[in-house]
Amino acid sequence: MTETITLGEIAIEVTRKPVRNVHLSVHPPDGRVTLVAPSETRLEVARAYAIAKLGWIRDQQAKLENQARETPRLFVERESHYLWGRRYLLSVEERKARPGVKLDHKRIILTVRPGADLVKRAEIMRAWQRQLLHEAVPPVIDKWERKLGVSVAGYFLQRMKTKWGSCNPSAGHIRLNTELVRKPKDLLEYIVVHEMLHLIEPTHNERFIALLNEHYPVWREARNELNELPLGAENW
Repeated sequence: MTETITLGEIAIEVTRKPVRNVHLSVHPPDGRVTLVAPSETRLEVARAYAIAKLGWIRDQQAKLENQARETPRLFVERESHYLWGRRYLLSVEERKARPGVKLDHKRIILTVRPGADLVKRAEIMRAWQRQLLHEAVPPVIDKWERKLGVSVAGYFLQRMKTKWGSCNPSAGHIRLNTELVRKPKDLLEYIVVHEMLHLIEPTHNERFIALLNEHYPVWREARNELNELPLGAENW
């Protein structure tokens, strides 16, 4: 059960779980605040903890507010696009041929039919990006299934507004944010490992942190880098 604490303009989602310590988080991209507390914690105690951390919460939200944010993509000639952490310039070719995308040395070449609008151009680009993820993700899952001794029943790609990934431990499924195609591949691997570890430990408790430390010791650096990279401009 989730309850909400309101401190001025800040709403904090409070969830009680079988954990030892309180975990307070400010989530990108919009600064949503969550607090996970031990099962027996009274709401008044959680509120007092949040009040004590109010300065930290505001600092974290300010960092996200000031974080580099891309302008909306228009899919026009010489526009910047990111792929696996690298910046490319877009080249648009209008031809009476099958639409598609290919990668050159420093360019992403988008082929569209004459008169194709923004929506159609975006659709073609996103289909290509999803295909790249479908090529990149299975080898990472296969590698970590052997290392972790777990089995992923399936993975799904989804445009997510506030999460990089999620896991359904009972079904053995993981979901990955399609935005990851624009980030360095090692950050994709970090998110895959993070979600696969939830097949061993479903919650973000001390055991989960210990598993991260054991299997992916640079996870804090990866998380920080991921959250400091430019945010997309879309509001979905």
